[in-house]
Amino acid sequence: MHQFLVSAVAFIVLVGVMVVVHEFGHFLVAKLFRVRVEAFSFGFGPRLFGFKYGDTDYKVCLLPLGGYVKMTGENFSELEEAATGKASVAPENDPGAFTSHPRWQRMVIGLAGPTANFALALVLMIFYFGWINEVPAVQVKSTTVEWVTPGSAAAQAGFEPGDVIRRFDGVDNPEWDQVYEHSKLNANQLVPVTVQRGAGTLALTMRVPASARNDDFDFIDAGLLPQYLTGPIGVAEVEPNTPAARAGLRAGDSIASVDGHAFHTITSFQAYTHAGQGKPMTLIVLRNGATIQMDAQPAKLDGSNWMLGFSTSAIPYRDNPLPLPAALSKSVGFCKDNSFLIVEVLERLFEHKVSVSQLSGPVGIAVIAGQAAETKGWLPKFGLAAEISLNLGILNLLPFPILDGGMILLLIIESFLRHDISINVKERIYQAAFVVLMVFFVFIIFSDVSKLQMFSHVRP
Repeated sequence: MHQFLVSAVAFIVLVGVMVVVHEFGHFLVAKLFRVRVEAFSFGFGPRLFGFKYGDTDYKVCLLPLGGYVKMTGENFSELEEAATGKASVAPENDPGAFTSHPRWQRMVIGLAGPTANFALALVLMIFYFGWINEVPAVQVKSTTVEWVTPGSAAAQAGFEPGDVIRRFDGVDNPEWDQVYEHSKLNANQLVPVTVQRGAGTLALTMRVPASARNDDFDFIDAGLLPQYLTGPIGVAEVEPNTPAARAGLRAGDSIASVDGHAFHTITSFQAYTHAGQGKPMTLIVLRNGATIQMDAQPAKLDGSNWMLGFSTSAIPYRDNPLPLPAALSKSVGFCKDNSFLIVEVLERLFEHKVSVSQLSGPVGIAVIAGQAAETKGWLPKFGLAAEISLNLGILNLLPFPILDGGMILLLIIESFLRHDISINVKERIYQAAFVVLMVFFVFIIFSDVSKLQMFSHVRP
């Protein structure tokens, strides 16, 4: 119940803000062009409260799932059904009607919403990088492989611990986030990789696991364990009557190596332990400046995973705010990379290289938003908000009726034709588009729900 409430509140706040900002873009430019805005609403449904200033009713409605801007003459229900296409509620001689303004102004009004979303993403990340910018106290800047699980996709491709990824799926010197995103784009496909090994480079080809389609995909599924940190693994607590306790491990110890392998994160250590299937291991432990060798044999403490039975110290983070020019550069880079990634996903969707089921709808976004809300640190929160804002901006630019891009496309066609398209024709187009959009929406929600943990037992 706690997780559901957090996810629901996070979703309402996040999507509500994104949509309101989007609509505010339309509102601002409409006002600039003296289009009459009848309502600016936060939420949908019955009006709860608000105030009227000038021609506009600023209101808060019952359902806080976004918002909308109502401009005079923009809805087909206000227009006459006659073949003339003349407006009944918003006559052509009404200078405040949306339909009375030049097409270029209506296009700009349509572009204003997505532009507001792009601006919001940029501002959010400028604030994050310029005032917060959380970084590990000590971190590895290169894309270095810490461990490769034997028999995994990474092992079959030829990866070895210590390799540095120099090129992945066409991206030069990628960061681990880019490797992850391009892995998801290439589920069950071969990806060309170039790694640096010692003084030379080596070309590899890795088949990304089919599980990359799932929201919970992790590098460990491919057997590729990144090195994010330097230094040994700190031990925060040792559970009594466990292999770790019997081996002599204590809180405050640091594990420098396991069977000669230097691990820096508990994820890599656990992957190695699980691959060993209970095989005894030798630990080199640092304690109060002394080096101690211990022998331990993992056990299935939770019934499924091989473990020693200790918890690790929290990774120390520090704020490293950047100067404004550097923060602006990082923010532009973040927005550019994520925008290109969204466009690439859409391209691969149409090329049938990415399944529609891999997309996230309202339920999926709510789950991710809840996870981000409970994750320590500010980057998951700011990053997710910026990514959703970019998604909203780009998707609304698609040339599909009902979306801003569809409206702009029809205005461009009318400009070439030198006359308005019949209102009846437009209404039929929008009705058909609405049906298609609703079917797609229902499919995405069904796909989201089927991915929930409570339904994991019914998956093939």
